[in-house]
Amino acid sequence: MTHPHYDAVVIGAGAGGMSAAAHLVAAGRRVLLVESQDRLGGRASSEEIDGFIVNRGAIAIERGSGFEQTFELLGVPLDVREPQPATVFRIDGKIIDPSKGGGWNLILGGLTKAAAKIGASFGDVRKGNADLPEETLSTEDWLKKFTKNATVHRLFRNFCAAIWAANADELPARAFLTYFAFKGAFKRFGFCPRGTIGLWNDLGAGIRARGGEIWLDAPVSKIHVEGGRATGVDVVRKGVTQRIDASVVISNVGPSATIRLAGEQAMGEAYVAKARQVLRPAANIVVNFATQQRLIDQPGLITFANTERLCNLGELTAMCPEMAPPGWYLYVAYVVPKPALGDFDEKAETELGLQDLRNEFPGFADAKILSIRVMRDEWPAQRSCAGYDLPQETPLPNLWNVGDAVKDYGGGGTQACVDTGREAAHKALGVLGVGKVA
Repeated sequence: MTHPHYDAVVIGAGAGGMSAAAHLVAAGRRVLLVESQDRLGGRASSEEIDGFIVNRGAIAIERGSGFEQTFELLGVPLDVREPQPATVFRIDGKIIDPSKGGGWNLILGGLTKAAAKIGASFGDVRKGNADLPEETLSTEDWLKKFTKNATVHRLFRNFCAAIWAANADELPARAFLTYFAFKGAFKRFGFCPRGTIGLWNDLGAGIRARGGEIWLDAPVSKIHVEGGRATGVDVVRKGVTQRIDASVVISNVGPSATIRLAGEQAMGEAYVAKARQVLRPAANIVVNFATQQRLIDQPGLITFANTERLCNLGELTAMCPEMAPPGWYLYVAYVVPKPALGDFDEKAETELGLQDLRNEFPGFADAKILSIRVMRDEWPAQRSCAGYDLPQETPLPNLWNVGDAVKDYGGGGTQACVDTGREAAHKALGVLGVGKVA
């Protein structure tokens, strides 16, 4: 019996899967992208609740990056509005804006005499004048070498929480320094006025325009392996399981789920053991809410220094008023539990985050809560915390993982996932060759 054949099947339409599919269709390959949910975007998607466009997870889309380049590859405009300033810090009730210059000294100068030394350490690493710390040293312990100031420690905890959904005592200092020394500290980003899903719908249209196919509501139940290679997948579509053959397979469902789909025997004992040992999923709690009185006049993201669990917050209607009904202000707040890389009391940690919001903004008492999404277990904030990633390659030479469990060391955010998609596509093209199929 013959089955439909594609050059590549991409499992999962999150940021990594969408990116991989875009790069493959741009190279002229025949691609099928399959997604178990009813929408594109994975953990960076959106939904409508009571007339509000509510993001399910990620909201900030980097400008001038691989994300933007992926859209340009298919001639798709990146529909985001860039806040100015992009990021500010709320420290002891005051707003600190690093875009005005001063960097780390401006942020930390009023808190610790070690501000200059902390800021200089990033430059020293970047210039090669200092080595990165050993992988076992946490960001918290690294910071203790400079200061014991409680506000500084809470601020750095919230840096780690905002970027990696981890606490400072969980994130390796090596990953923290790699990010801030080499990947850039205070980046440009924007919000999509249609919700983040608007961007994925645009990119999906671009993929289809190049001949790619996208199936929604179509979970993969198996990756077929024969002769040490992935040969195709079983897809459940409209209640019917059908086999699809493929020359290469790219998985955006995380290494653990990929192992389950292909089978432990096919992936090998060593790889399975490594995945169990290395991967450390990171959790957060996303609070979407709205008010009829503006809580604070800031168009970008606010990172806090005097909170227990709340790490950052953004008002989406400052740049994108169409995301809320008239007369409403729409916010998203990110809360990271303790621990974020292990089991935690969901109810208690959520309440601590809500109490932080009450403490920071008295007007939150009158807020309309739209959703509280606890991102953990099979649907975490990050499939593995920075510093605990696997390589994209698997024991099968034509099967690669993409997403936030296989990102570059120290990488974080949606951008890191997009980059893994590009890299997997390039590896796949090494197997497939570039250009249209004869």
